[in-house]
Amino acid sequence: MPESALRRRSGYERFVRPVLYRLGRGDAEVAHEQTLAGLRLLGRIPGATRAGARLFGAPAARTVFGVRFPSPVGLAAGMDKNGIALRAWPAIGFGFVEVGTVTAHPQPGNEKPRLFRLVEHEAVINRMGFNNLGSAALADRLAAYGDLGYPLGISIGKSKITPLDEAVGDYVTSLRRLYRYGDYFAVNVSSPNTPGLRELQDAGHLRELLTALHAEAAALTVAGLAPKPILVKIAPDLTTTAIDELLQVCTDTGVAGIIATNTTIGRPGVETHPLSTQTGGLSGRPLAEISAKVVTHIHHETGGALPVIGVGGIVDPSDAARLFDAGASLVQVYSGLIYKGPALVRQINRSLP
Repeated sequence: MPESALRRRSGYERFVRPVLYRLGRGDAEVAHEQTLAGLRLLGRIPGATRAGARLFGAPAARTVFGVRFPSPVGLAAGMDKNGIALRAWPAIGFGFVEVGTVTAHPQPGNEKPRLFRLVEHEAVINRMGFNNLGSAALADRLAAYGDLGYPLGISIGKSKITPLDEAVGDYVTSLRRLYRYGDYFAVNVSSPNTPGLRELQDAGHLRELLTALHAEAAALTVAGLAPKPILVKIAPDLTTTAIDELLQVCTDTGVAGIIATNTTIGRPGVETHPLSTQTGGLSGRPLAEISAKVVTHIHHETGGALPVIGVGGIVDPSDAARLFDAGASLVQVYSGLIYKGPALVRQINRSLP
């Protein structure tokens, strides 16, 4: 590699990433767990979060669906499912964090290995299956944290053991347990790794689910809690007709915003990779164009009235810029963090107008 190219690589890419990639004999989930453990320790060091936020953050605050975000760059759901490192994320520049996806019942997720790096493509395939300790355990952890000092989104999903015709109660249980702790809630009906879950994106199922969640939220508000925005996270694999039907349901039921997009079951651009045959959702650079198209369509169809959090394919600042240009109000990063490290968050923050 030319010396000029080497200089352009961050210290994370040159020194930290190779070590992480060797952990657990190359098992990506081991690296994930060790990273979270390290960040958890970082969050316990007095002053570390504040110092990191000054170094990696940016004064680009904006208010979206009634919530003030100190930066429009957030951590996507899936990285810190159980909220163990919530004190540390501002230290690497994130203006908000989405924890989860969490389910009403604790569950181990799918069998391992279930997380795969396609390094040449800066992509990831996962079939984690909503592995988490359950919404009751997360509620206890969030109660112990107290005020985090930044907006917290909570992604809720369906437990694997819960039949599809009982899914509404499953989501409502998690919302009820966690309502006082989240600044917004993301209804995950688009993960490809829970059997039948994506059927909840169909207009009839989705209307029933969102009506029940808003009714529960209204009851909790009457009981004295502040109202919280409810968002829907959608798949990148929907047709434009299906997206339009979904948007109509969201508009009718008072949804505050859309998160676009989740992982794809397609394999765009990675078809020849040996790992492309692994079951699961694809994320990372190959999703950039797809997610931007979905964000563009949503923004156009709603006239910008329904805020969008753009996620998928952000591996450099230009990817984030593309989503903002497409109409996203906020963006989220996950897979890009695996390949570029904290420098990516800093670069995006510093590129903001």
